[in-house]
Amino acid sequence: MSVSYNDFVIRFANVNGSGSASANGMFAKALFRMGIPVATRNIFPSNIEVLPTWFEVRVSDVGYMGRREGVDIMVAMNAETYDEDIAAIKPGGVLLYDNSAALSANRRRSDIREYGIPIAQLMLPEFKDQNQRSLFKNICYLGALAELLNIEFDVISGMVETQFAAKQKLIQPNIHALAVGRKYAREYLAHPFPYQVKRSTAVGDRIMIDGNTAAGIGAVFGGATVCAWYPITPSTSLAEGFEKYAHQLRVDKTTGKNKFAIVQAEDELSAMGIVIGAGWNGARAFTATSGPGVSLMSEFLGLAYFAEIPAVLFDVQRSGPSTGMPTRTQQGDLISAAYASHGDTKHVLLFPSTPRECFDFAADALDLADRLQTPIIVMSDLELGMNDNLSEPLSWDEGRVHDRGKVLDAAGLDAAATFGRYLDVDGDGIGYRTYPGTHPEKGSFFTRGTSRDEYARYTESPEIYGRNMARLQLKWQTARKLVPQAEINSRGHAAGIIYYGTSASPMQETIDLLSEDRIAVDQMRIRSFPFGPEVEKFIDEHDFLFVVDQNRDAQMKTLLVNELSLDPNSLVSILYFEGLSISADTIREQVQTYFNQNKLPRLTGVKS
Repeated sequence: MSVSYNDFVIRFANVNGSGSASANGMFAKALFRMGIPVATRNIFPSNIEVLPTWFEVRVSDVGYMGRREGVDIMVAMNAETYDEDIAAIKPGGVLLYDNSAALSANRRRSDIREYGIPIAQLMLPEFKDQNQRSLFKNICYLGALAELLNIEFDVISGMVETQFAAKQKLIQPNIHALAVGRKYAREYLAHPFPYQVKRSTAVGDRIMIDGNTAAGIGAVFGGATVCAWYPITPSTSLAEGFEKYAHQLRVDKTTGKNKFAIVQAEDELSAMGIVIGAGWNGARAFTATSGPGVSLMSEFLGLAYFAEIPAVLFDVQRSGPSTGMPTRTQQGDLISAAYASHGDTKHVLLFPSTPRECFDFAADALDLADRLQTPIIVMSDLELGMNDNLSEPLSWDEGRVHDRGKVLDAAGLDAAATFGRYLDVDGDGIGYRTYPGTHPEKGSFFTRGTSRDEYARYTESPEIYGRNMARLQLKWQTARKLVPQAEINSRGHAAGIIYYGTSASPMQETIDLLSEDRIAVDQMRIRSFPFGPEVEKFIDEHDFLFVVDQNRDAQMKTLLVNELSLDPNSLVSILYFEGLSISADTIREQVQTYFNQNKLPRLTGVKS
């Protein structure tokens, strides 16, 4: 029997609320500690407990971190989902299950291997308490996997010690449950197991962190002092991450007083209102939400756009409103976020692809909001925000100075001949502002939305309104020069592929798979909206382009067509919108289909 090393997908099928999350997380982190690259995906229901939950770990020594279709090892611990769990196993794969109750004949597959462990029976003599038996079942299968996969036992037991460091009396019972599972696998289960792990150096200096935590840390380093939020899946942990690290880094060592404010508002609209009020007063402020929250914040986003008040919003996207799909990932908020609110509004969007970029873009967004005096929306998603994954280490330039933009102090107001809050004196569409109380006599103005002139005086003059709107469009052109540029890998091929956000995770694997099909494409990862000139140049240089969207309605393609006046037929949509992250297999299949339907030659040469 052939053995595959450091290359498999394992999925744990459990019941939500059973305590499986910590055990499954320890499994992934143990492999990480052995230097093996892993990517995790926690698929959980919207309710608190009882419904099915899945935790998937992709193990790939070559570094493929995107979701892959099919499962190599299924740890089936929820009898209610046996049918779909067993169906997901690839031919030649493995089913590991609790055979305390026999598996019915109609569920057996001849093309997979079965490994039954009587976990419930094993726990009976070991633990007297029924709750302990239930919880330690998860640790028991972890011990069995450690034996079967060749995970170093001191590593997995060390994970237990780390996990329960604050609850010392739980460490030894958990390690005992590990040993019970390990002993059974060693004595009764067939070896060698078809999938194995071995120590690697492929992780390098990367860390394991989720995007929401990274963004929260980035907001601290970026100078945010106010966070106003309302709980909503999957963004809640971002505000919690900010609070956690602000308590570590933003408390005055002499007085013990907090140098930050956390406000849990009564709803999303209030949260955005607090952010706008704080920004108007000169504080760096942000909120975090998901699609439904963006809808509720829309009116205040428009006010901030027209009144030109800095604000930062993290939109951790999910599949849709209501219950059920909020715990599924998607990139479905591009259009609603880009044009949020009423009238001719357009908002700057940033598209992080990794936890490191969540950290970087959090600080960049705060700078951009001050520099452009406008809302900045960071477009993450559940896949990136809530899953622990590999990331380049977070780093900060201690010499970096926050860009506060055009702010006049008292001396600046005294030196200015006149002060017009919305007067463009530099030709970039951005006026000068002051903080409240800057000068005892100068710099005061009334903040309002659209009905005012360059000096913040009320007017409904059509001419002045038109002039103001033209200036805001000029500011938009200034933003094109300031936002993060697209990342481009171009080798002169006729075809190109455009992607953004978490679509980057499967992209290297996609390129490798397409190469096997003798299809070569140049790549561009869009990192921001408005689109920079490099985006237009990449599009102009290619005969046709694929645009990867994790939504039904091709929202990135729509933005490209609308903003760059493109022929829609020049862009070919690659779409996935089923609540999971897009896989390399899915992208490859749709590209192949397009090539076959249009009878295109396999593009392996350079465009003439």
